[in-house]
Amino acid sequence: MSVIRDGIPAAPGIVIAPARVLRWEVPRVPHGVTVPEAQVEAEVQRFLDACAYAQERIRAVQARAEVTVGEVEARIFDPQVLMLEDADLVQGTIGYIRDNHLTAERAFEWRVLEWESALSHSSHPMIIDRLADLADVQARVLRRLMGMPDPDLAARVEGDKVILIAHELTPSVTVQLDPKHVIGIATDLGTRTSHSAILARSLDIPCVVSLGNLSETVRDGDELILDGRQGRVVIAPSDEEKETYRQRDYLVREWEQELVLLAHLPSVTRDGTRIELRSNIDLPGEAESARTHGADGVGLYRTEFLVVGRATAPGEEEQYAAYRKVADAFLGQPVIIRTYDLGGDKFPAFLHIGREENPFLGWRAIRVCLDEPDMFRTQLRALGRAMVHGDIRIMLPLVNEISEVERSRVLLEECLAQLRAEGEPVPATYKLGAMIETPAAAMLAPELAKHVDFFSIGTNDLVQYTLAVDRGNSRLARLYNPFHPAVVRLLDLITRAGNEAGIEVGVCGELAANPVGAFMLIGMRAHSLSVAPSSLAEIKKVIRSVTWEAAAEAAAEALTAATPDAVATGLTQRLSRMLDLGKFNGGYNLSGGE
Repeated sequence: MSVIRDGIPAAPGIVIAPARVLRWEVPRVPHGVTVPEAQVEAEVQRFLDACAYAQERIRAVQARAEVTVGEVEARIFDPQVLMLEDADLVQGTIGYIRDNHLTAERAFEWRVLEWESALSHSSHPMIIDRLADLADVQARVLRRLMGMPDPDLAARVEGDKVILIAHELTPSVTVQLDPKHVIGIATDLGTRTSHSAILARSLDIPCVVSLGNLSETVRDGDELILDGRQGRVVIAPSDEEKETYRQRDYLVREWEQELVLLAHLPSVTRDGTRIELRSNIDLPGEAESARTHGADGVGLYRTEFLVVGRATAPGEEEQYAAYRKVADAFLGQPVIIRTYDLGGDKFPAFLHIGREENPFLGWRAIRVCLDEPDMFRTQLRALGRAMVHGDIRIMLPLVNEISEVERSRVLLEECLAQLRAEGEPVPATYKLGAMIETPAAAMLAPELAKHVDFFSIGTNDLVQYTLAVDRGNSRLARLYNPFHPAVVRLLDLITRAGNEAGIEVGVCGELAANPVGAFMLIGMRAHSLSVAPSSLAEIKKVIRSVTWEAAAEAAAEALTAATPDAVATGLTQRLSRMLDLGKFNGGYNLSGGE
């Protein structure tokens, strides 16, 4: 009998293959070993030599990553290099060698354990990434000190195509994977924004993370289905299940072929309503893929991924180059760039935020930007310079108050004035928008609309804050429902406020990528939808298959429903009259939950 395990979708794709369980562990250090006092300094030097070797190996992996996945993605390895230069880690280890006459490996293990203890109290995904980086560094240094060779990963996954199962994958392991042999990845731990997940997407390897104790449940050779789009692993599937998923995979590939035609067709409903269909991107290199998939521009460029895991914020030139690269890919089309949405689940080392009891309700997003004006000015200057190369629009995350928009506009005007004084070309006009992500911003939307040029609804956080449900908590997954009547009514309030003010209203959260959700948003007069490149084809098909009139009737009915099921059922039934949802979406649950 098959067993289904649900996790977090990290990289799309459906694969069926035997499992290969990877036991990639940090070497175990012998206890109770010390060195004579006369050998202490030699032991210190041995440790420093091992650190230098580890740095050299990490830089070699980084150079390989630049070739295989891209320059920006390769910066994921910067934190590991910096760790081996960190005085607290290195000098702390040396102190243990000198003070306690420990071997280099034992002293380093002690110091790493202290770092792990300090970091492990946090649930921030970026802190979890830091722990993965630390494990990578620890393994390299200890292997060198203990005379152990680096693991031959290729030999462990050679042969036929396999789905790699691991407790956790470090970046240096992930970047070595050969997509010809490793056709899927499933891990016990991890987040969609973890370094390994980013690399998996860059390598086009379907991936599901946060699967609990899967690596302890599955054995080498067990047949698996991995659905990186739905976030599901099926262990020992039946022939019927395999056929179902093969059919889903066939439909997805069929849609991808259809995309060649859809990419060149306008996003217009059957009764002539234009819906701008844009793409969400994390890294500059994804812009080209979004364009070829038919995006009408970029609806959300998450700039915080320029600083993932870094000890220092990127400078103006680096940011300018990244923003210009995206603008160049979409000449004449809108590129909406969100200023740093830091804090919460994005926790770069250079901010020193400190532990917060509830980080999603803490110091994050626009609050951080306004409290760190030097960092914010650098980003605004880079954006101001990039604007002359395309239709770049600036979006402020997690806006709750009009004053946040006003203060940001003052800083932006100051930066543009500085650039003009320096002889830099800057645009005569610009567009500044706000992400609407909280009930407070939704209720304030009619007033906020007077102070911005556009709205973008971030449905992921709006659902989370409205329902008081942590969207990353698997135990509460069934309660995280974007079709809850309270969420639906807030969406209607926001879109009406934007339309009455004459500004564009876009949606960039996951609800826009749900066919039923997109249908409802069209009916609420959302002007644009922004989704991942992999979802562009199916949402364009929805747009071109429906009428605005039918969508408006469906949205109006949804606003009268009293339960999430009633909302989703009504919308699904109406959409089904215009297209075959089962065939269209390969049997996926369209109501927003499992």
